Amino acid sequence: MRVKLKGINRISKRLASGQRVTYYYAWKGGPRLPGKPGDPEFLAAYHAATAQKVEPKSNTIQSLLNQYQNTPKWTGLAPRTKKDYVNHIQKIEAEFGDFPIAALGDRRARAAFLAWRDKMALKSRRQADYVFATLASILAWAHDRGLTDANPCEKPGKLYRSGRAECIWTQADENALFAVAPARIQLAYLMATWTGQRQGDLLRLTWSAYDGTHIRLVQGKTKRRVVIPVAAPLRSILDELEKNKSAATILTTSKGTSWTSHGFSGSWRKTLAKAKITGLTFHDLRGTAVTRLAVAGCEVPEIATITGHSLTDVGAILDSHYLSRNTQLAESAIKKLERYDRETKTPN
Repeated sequence: MRVKLKGINRISKRLASGQRVTYYYAWKGGPRLPGKPGDPEFLAAYHAATAQKVEPKSNTIQSLLNQYQNTPKWTGLAPRTKKDYVNHIQKIEAEFGDFPIAALGDRRARAAFLAWRDKMALKSRRQADYVFATLASILAWAHDRGLTDANPCEKPGKLYRSGRAECIWTQADENALFAVAPARIQLAYLMATWTGQRQGDLLRLTWSAYDGTHIRLVQGKTKRRVVIPVAAPLRSILDELEKNKSAATILTTSKGTSWTSHGFSGSWRKTLAKAKITGLTFHDLRGTAVTRLAVAGCEVPEIATITGHSLTDVGAILDSHYLSRNTQLAESAIKKLERYDRETKTPN
């Protein structure tokens, strides 16, 4: 009879060869165990590890990190988000796992945390912001529940600015892509530009989400439900493809199987290289969709309903990242002004 071992952490990964392997750890963040459950060496390593395990003190940041990872908020995170958080939490554990909770209220604590962020920023400002934001979020959760009297990491400001103000796909970029891209990549592009959805949500989108007129989905990151009317150019393609669908998902590989995130990203990069397109990403298609809707005359609430952004986020995208340099919008504005000028000066 197999004995159920407490706390085993199982992680599955796909190798570059496509093979999926599973690794076992004595506990989350614990040592890796050899073999597989049931093997004598596996059991010996597990018992040796647990015998040496020292439970974190209840008055340290480590205890807050552990508690956070047992909450509904944690279990409700999207798989990709949770994976990123695990990497960030491991960095926090290594640096501040034994930091006393009582010391969080000391004014010097904020300086210590910010100095740590600045040190990480020497390698990557963006990653430093991500890791620090994770710590700030966990401390905010703990503060709201009375587990700590202070959150010295709140509102730190950002070190990294994306600088992607001009990262909009133009008609010339689209033409270059379509000149070399296979149909499956073209469809992914069209799905992104006509729906404004994230890559992960589009790769997971199944035919059951499409009823011939609308696409219905729950976004993986925000859990927002969106209902998107499908425009005629995209609808005609989907209707034809649905007749000979080979997988549950709409987007598929050349073999007719569902994409993995890694597999799609690799094919996308190769296509961009072949098309000689630089400085643009698939994620930029989401902002491009927002921009095109605005240029077409859509209001912020209309755009948010389609893409699933909050009203604030749409406004921020239009104000800070995209439309400030978009000449089409300026031309549209002048045409409206000219039309208004003609109408108001027309004699009765």
